[in-house]
Amino acid sequence: MTDTPTKRRRTWGWYFFDWASQPYNTLLVTFVFAPYIRELLGDGSAAQSAWGFGVGAAGLIIALLAPVLGAMADLSGNRLRWIWGFSILYVLGAAGLWFAAPDSYNLPVTLGLFALGMIGMEFATIFTNSMLPDLGARTEIGRISGNGWAFGYVGGLLALVVMLVFFAESAETGRTFVGLAPGLGLDPDQREGTRFVGPLTALWYIVFMVPFFLWVRDPAPRKAPRGALGAALRDVGTTLRNLPRAPSLFSFLGSSMFYRDGLNGMYAFGGIYASGVLGWSVVDVGIFGIASIIFGAVFAWAGGRADDRFGPKPVITLCILVLTAVAIGIVFVDRTRVFGLAVAETSALPDVVMYVFGALIGAAGGVLQSTSRSMMVRQARPDRMTESFGLYALAGKSTSFIAPLSIGIVTWATGSQQIGVSPLIALFLIGLILLIWVKPDGDSFCNEPEHA
Repeated sequence: MTDTPTKRRRTWGWYFFDWASQPYNTLLVTFVFAPYIRELLGDGSAAQSAWGFGVGAAGLIIALLAPVLGAMADLSGNRLRWIWGFSILYVLGAAGLWFAAPDSYNLPVTLGLFALGMIGMEFATIFTNSMLPDLGARTEIGRISGNGWAFGYVGGLLALVVMLVFFAESAETGRTFVGLAPGLGLDPDQREGTRFVGPLTALWYIVFMVPFFLWVRDPAPRKAPRGALGAALRDVGTTLRNLPRAPSLFSFLGSSMFYRDGLNGMYAFGGIYASGVLGWSVVDVGIFGIASIIFGAVFAWAGGRADDRFGPKPVITLCILVLTAVAIGIVFVDRTRVFGLAVAETSALPDVVMYVFGALIGAAGGVLQSTSRSMMVRQARPDRMTESFGLYALAGKSTSFIAPLSIGIVTWATGSQQIGVSPLIALFLIGLILLIWVKPDGDSFCNEPEHA
């Protein structure tokens, strides 16, 4: 029987994965590196299209491999070894973004390195998420998931503050948010302060994964049997064929496939959108990110408690409704008009409205992700937990290219960043409709071990 101090230490070690990995989303996907790409290309629509194609390609690779890797982990039981391997991809991809210098960057190589790190992060997340049921009773997993997500948001917030205060320089002034020259003697003319976001993200992960690897252990790691890959492929095939017999799980995977794609689209394009439509600098977008992350951390913590009290389904429903409203509202805000009303180009109203949208995205997005994680535990088979989270990743990534690619295509076709983000509205609405058929505690037979 696991003693309480060991269990508490293991739970905190698990929390540290969220703390260590969150800066990839915060610093690279949304608030620092994405706006920097827009500055490099000099055109918001072109940057939004390129970013869409790069993120979409990474999502396609993740979708194809996620369930197979999860099934192999269930066969071998050694999830930590997989996490080590994908952590290396994370670090290499993030650190490589340093080479995106203004006068010598290679866009395909830069997007390829970004995708490599993103693949490492997403695959490592599959295996850490599958450890959630081992951390507490069924009635506790909502709170544990929410606490982990809130802790991760705080880590992302701290990393963003460090980046804005000490490194990320304005293209116009060469100074950081507080007026300092970039730290470590970095050259602002070569945007070395902003480019340091890649190495910082890699170093942050290396340092803060130490508690995870020290305190987290698999219950019974074992050597993978001979023919594990073939067995994993057969298991995934069997599971996919049987999904229609588990209507609640099937509906949840379908629902989450669309609403998470919409949310990821908001995260991936929020920085580029604000930079291109409102003319925000990297520093401006970073401040927007701070507000979003603070709300995300507070509401992820509160959402975990609401999950334990009311169950995940009503919490997820409310979050989707909020995000749908935001997706509609964003289309009607630019530098000269707010919801159809003309404003002066010097007006602060568009900025204020966008900050409010950022707070709502942070709050609803944080709750939605942590609550979806606990809902997946309720829907999954206990003996196929990692495979189930592989399918969860598949659901999140099998259409993950739809949001970025559709935004990229619509933006390219219309030449408008505002019209370009409109596909997000449809993704949230489809997810909301499919959620109707999800049972709060899943399909009863999905919680029983499979018999030969």
